[in-house]
Amino acid sequence: MRRLFLLPILLSLLSFRTDDRPAYRLYTAAGKAASYDRMLKELAEADVVLFGEQHNDPIAHWLQLQVARDLAQRKAGQLVLGLEMFERDVQPLVEQYNTGELDDKAFEEQSRPWPNYATDYKPLLQLARQNKLRVAGTNVPRRYASQVAKGSLTALDNLPPSEREWLVPLPIAIDYTLPGYANMAKMFGGDAHDGAGAQNIIQAQALKDATMAHFILKSRQPGQLLLHLNGSYHSDNYDGIYWYLRQAEPKLRIRTISTISQEQLGKLEKEHLRKADFVLVVPADMTKTY
Repeated sequence: MRRLFLLPILLSLLSFRTDDRPAYRLYTAAGKAASYDRMLKELAEADVVLFGEQHNDPIAHWLQLQVARDLAQRKAGQLVLGLEMFERDVQPLVEQYNTGELDDKAFEEQSRPWPNYATDYKPLLQLARQNKLRVAGTNVPRRYASQVAKGSLTALDNLPPSEREWLVPLPIAIDYTLPGYANMAKMFGGDAHDGAGAQNIIQAQALKDATMAHFILKSRQPGQLLLHLNGSYHSDNYDGIYWYLRQAEPKLRIRTISTISQEQLGKLEKEHLRKADFVLVVPADMTKTY
């Protein structure tokens, strides 16, 4: 009789599991399932968190907002928000918007926001303003990266001092053997050590990575946690921004998150192991913001 009583409950549980359609799963670098609370605890103990996103993925943007909100509570008065999405020359506008000196219209007209700003990044800036969080745009102005991609880092040799302030101090070291850069060389069909082509593209990428790392370090004070949002490629495999941060401050406590997509969420695929401290897996058919 007891078995008959439990049977409907068991069937309902099985039915619930079958119908479950999770929007994401979290895994550790080793591929073990991780809870949001566990991840948040580790992030709160870091000096810098690099949250790698796919720029058009709504789940990553939603989770970034949750992480920022929760870290703001855990690190009251000690959280700083850093964004790849704003270039360093518009930092005065970012600060004016953050303090309420600029309204939405003026800010969006002058700061060169990304096309998906309204849906994916504006909520974060609004959260920062409401919670009095400092915000730092960290990226190199795109025109300089474009010049380097066409003509190598030497294209920046004659920049005036006022414009050099928007970049990492030059020259920069580049390790062409880092996984991200080596993969870029393959993608662009060249040798990373060739005098042109792939090498220039890698130098442009390194300029972005080094500049973002430089302004991450300049934007946080001892005891503060800087949550930085960037494309996953800038911090996957513990290279890119991560590598430059480590070169500058070897003892910095850094945690990374990578956003990837898979057909199935039940297991982290082998190619994504060790990609980051935490891997955010979203369904391959997830709706995109653009």
